[in-house]
Amino acid sequence: MTSCNRIFNRISNPLTVVSWNSNIRAAVDNGCSKKALLVFRQMKESGIQPDNFTFPFIAKACARLSHLQNSEIIHSHIAKSPFSSDIFVQTAMVDMYAKCHRLDSAHAVFIGMPERDVASWNVIIVGFSQLGLLDRVLDLFHQMRLANFKPDSITIISLTQSSANMKNLNVVKAVHSLGIHTGVKADTSVANTWIAAYAKCNDLDSAESVFNGISMAARTVVSWNSMIAGYAYLDRFIEVICFFRRMCKDGTRPDLSTILSLLSACARSGSLLQGQLIHSWAIKEGFDLDVLVVNTLISMYSKCGDVISARFLFDKMLDRTCVSWTVMIGGYAQKGDVDEALELFYAMEAAGVKPDAVTVVAVLSACSQTGALDLGRWINRYAIANGLIENVMVSNAVVDMYAKCGSIDEARGLFNSMPGKTIVSWTTMIAGYAMNGDFEEAFDLFSRMVKSGLKPNCVTFLAVLQACTHAGFLEKGLEYFNLMVEIYQLRPELEHYACMADLLGRSGRVKQALEFIQSMPVEPDAGLWGALLGACRIHNAVEVGEYVADHLFMIESQTAVSYVAMANIYAALGRWEGVAKIRAMMKSKGVRKLPGRSLIRVNGKVHAFTVEDRHHPEGFQIYEVLGGLALQLKEAGFRPNSIYVLLEEWE
Repeated sequence: MTSCNRIFNRISNPLTVVSWNSNIRAAVDNGCSKKALLVFRQMKESGIQPDNFTFPFIAKACARLSHLQNSEIIHSHIAKSPFSSDIFVQTAMVDMYAKCHRLDSAHAVFIGMPERDVASWNVIIVGFSQLGLLDRVLDLFHQMRLANFKPDSITIISLTQSSANMKNLNVVKAVHSLGIHTGVKADTSVANTWIAAYAKCNDLDSAESVFNGISMAARTVVSWNSMIAGYAYLDRFIEVICFFRRMCKDGTRPDLSTILSLLSACARSGSLLQGQLIHSWAIKEGFDLDVLVVNTLISMYSKCGDVISARFLFDKMLDRTCVSWTVMIGGYAQKGDVDEALELFYAMEAAGVKPDAVTVVAVLSACSQTGALDLGRWINRYAIANGLIENVMVSNAVVDMYAKCGSIDEARGLFNSMPGKTIVSWTTMIAGYAMNGDFEEAFDLFSRMVKSGLKPNCVTFLAVLQACTHAGFLEKGLEYFNLMVEIYQLRPELEHYACMADLLGRSGRVKQALEFIQSMPVEPDAGLWGALLGACRIHNAVEVGEYVADHLFMIESQTAVSYVAMANIYAALGRWEGVAKIRAMMKSKGVRKLPGRSLIRVNGKVHAFTVEDRHHPEGFQIYEVLGGLALQLKEAGFRPNSIYVLLEEWE
């Protein structure tokens, strides 16, 4: 018998309101909120009138259920009772409406309170904070200070979380200063919140400073988890492992959150071996039976490219949740295996588990990667039929799918019909136009978005910079880059710098592109150097090319692309000794050029082709058509540059 049933069954005509209150409170504390409501109804039917202790308990039950209709019924009972002006009852009502996401009703109750205390202010501030409404939170806090109420640890935690959710580092620092001033610095819960907030705002130095300020005796597992999660969030895998080792050495036993953060860090960094070690450790500690851990393991193996292990874990699960199905479908989607993703989607429905918005987005992702337009249209219709298209995340994914499958008109049609467009919606549509070569439409949409009052973020600027790069609009690219940095005060990331370096290189300003890279505040990666090497190949810039190639050979010594690109630069200038040198380097390092592969989906089946591959069952007809196309190109005057394909078959 469950604890809820035991509570319900032991009610045998209690005679006093205290007895009823005790049973209602026990039901709520045991997570049996529906039972608490049933007990309240029995109490009313027995003729016992609720008191000022009953209503806070029953309001808490409604809050946990987030059930608006029940909340309004309880509100009407309170309004008819002698306790409608009781500060504890009214505070419970504010919390009840806030948990139902009815902040208008919560604020109306709060405004009508004849007297308030710090707890009342905290409840309304927490309500607005949880919905990410930082401006309203700060306004309420200002009113609280004007009313001469001193903030406590809960106030500081709410302010910190709200500013962190908006990634407003300046406000986080201001709240941190306020917390020190009000004397809550010693509260470990507050310090843990500051650690998480600084990590969300990409300021891990400040996060670690707060962590180091907590005494060894006061540090909890949450303190360590906050640092580990912070480094995991920013893909700092080495620091994640270092902190985990320090945590174990300190004698703090990892908990479920630690394991989840470690596995998430492995997934983000693609560290399969470390993920396997953590999996082994989780089995040893008995965490492997927890469904959250298994779901995260499936996700980790999938993102690290080991879909077979992910599927093994999935097949072993006895109680699969919607998340279990979704992460496995997402694993196939990431691999581009749309057939397996769809088969699992059907199996999910057959098992009686209803796909949610995240599941649909995962299948749409697979469609986007493989160009499966017809299947994407079917998923769109499925989302409409099941009421999921109203979810803005699903709508954005459908727009993205249509754009990536080349159906930009269908993408724009859905975008225009969306009632609540977010910054992600606009960015997805802008990126779609850029991808499909309609650059002017991308720039026009960006202007319309800004005029609508939405503030572009880093991803939006990346989309327009990519449009500038593909179109070769150097001046426009510089204009958008300066707009991002100077007007919107956004910090460029590596991808933004890569776009600008690529744009400069494509425009023939190869030396200027190199100087731009050397002046960057972030370390260039292989992708950025590779883009510049490609520009060197286009403009035969051999000196800069040699400099760039040296960096690439150090970063990616076993990747053939940079070797082939440099060899092509030498070949274009007739420097065959350079070509021979590159070929010798490749042989000595054991670098092999993997053949290129093309994918095409016909009648729901994906067909793969590699260079000189003649094994397709319809290969004769395929190459007969290709030969005809090549002849038409030749008659039209097209001549391929044989130098650039000279090294394609190197091994």
